[in-house]
Amino acid sequence: MRLLLNLLWFVFGGGFISGTAWLLAGVILAITVIGLPWTPAAFRIASFSYWPFGRVIADRETGATSTLLNILWLILAGWWLALQHLVLAAALAVTIIGIPFAWQHVKLAILSLTPVGKTVVEA
Repeated sequence: MRLLLNLLWFVFGGGFISGTAWLLAGVILAITVIGLPWTPAAFRIASFSYWPFGRVIADRETGATSTLLNILWLILAGWWLALQHLVLAAALAVTIIGIPFAWQHVKLAILSLTPVGKTVVEA
């Protein structure tokens, strides 16, 4: 069932779009030396954006460094990734069959605001 949901998500639910946006953010961050602390989080969330079903996000660590990195992330990049997820969620929520995918985008939008200190684990 997870494989079917992930395939439908990737093709019809915006998984390709959102995962590619996260990959692009990670590449842009990796190019700039100052963005290297956020690159692993962006790539981790890109993987989750491509195949979210059967996996969950868990807190890894919350310290002063993670909090500072999340505040800077929110100001510089998090809001536009969250906006992208909310736009896709609104478009998918119009149809009844798209509601589970819309809910997944809402969860990804919340995650987009503070991705540092999170990890992806199998459910």
